[in-house]
Amino acid sequence: MKLGVNMVNFGPAATPEVLGQWVKIVQSLGYHHLMTSDHVTVTPDVAARFPAPFYEPLTTLGWLAGITEDITIGASVIILPYRSPLEVARAFANIDRLSGGRCILGVGVGWAQQEYAALNVPFEKRGRIADEYLSVIRGHWTEERFSFDGDYISFNDVDTGPAPAQHAGPPIWVGGGSDAAMRRAVRFGNAWHPFRITVDGLRDKALPKLRAIAEREGMRVPDVCPRIYLRITQTELANKDRVAGEGTIAQIRDDLAALADMGCASVLLDTYTDEGSAAIDPAPAWDMLRVVAGDIYDLSAETVG
Repeated sequence: MKLGVNMVNFGPAATPEVLGQWVKIVQSLGYHHLMTSDHVTVTPDVAARFPAPFYEPLTTLGWLAGITEDITIGASVIILPYRSPLEVARAFANIDRLSGGRCILGVGVGWAQQEYAALNVPFEKRGRIADEYLSVIRGHWTEERFSFDGDYISFNDVDTGPAPAQHAGPPIWVGGGSDAAMRRAVRFGNAWHPFRITVDGLRDKALPKLRAIAEREGMRVPDVCPRIYLRITQTELANKDRVAGEGTIAQIRDDLAALADMGCASVLLDTYTDEGSAAIDPAPAWDMLRVVAGDIYDLSAETVG
């Protein structure tokens, strides 16, 4: 099981120098992925959860392609209806080629109604838009010249080069915990990318549901690559109130072992928890990442330490 980090690319501490430090620390510790979050317009509903400034991910990933080496870079997640799928497809094909095939496209439909309104995109249609846009992105990556006629976008004879470095394009991780997100992952994705999960909930409810959806669709079950909180506590947390990745070193070690046993292909660690401190001072977040790499998970062997 690979282990990655969701970089805090927003908030008062977000500067080019601090973002560069995220890169140095995550790479030096041997993590496999470095991902960024997405918002285009910091409307009041966005600012209440993710403070400004917000470094836009397409630009940031282009920068990361040039300053990273072996680590995979990507988005957790691009809010797909916000941009033309032609822009997203070309940007991620370019990032994939510039990085030498080290790119992941995570996608989701978002939740910020005020941001949708600011971008003049219908919030209530975001799921259908996302499904159509994923079809466009897949076609853009696999055809030299591509046409599409849909409900939300239509075009003819678009030249799609340069092609991505990876065959058929970067892996697509579909975010979200709803049934619709699972169907989207089965139909269009390489992986399902749920957020803020519990170990029991994933094992006993979500994975059986994902397998049932795949069976109904007549398609393979996608990889499972959850994003989990990382918050190390000195005292043990009650499991009934705990999400995966929060608790003592022993509890987090057990969580990662359980996720590996379930067959998760990757796990993304998110140090920006409900308290929001990682956007103000990233140093404690970096310390927790060092603890995971030193005491909890053997990144070179991809096993719990």
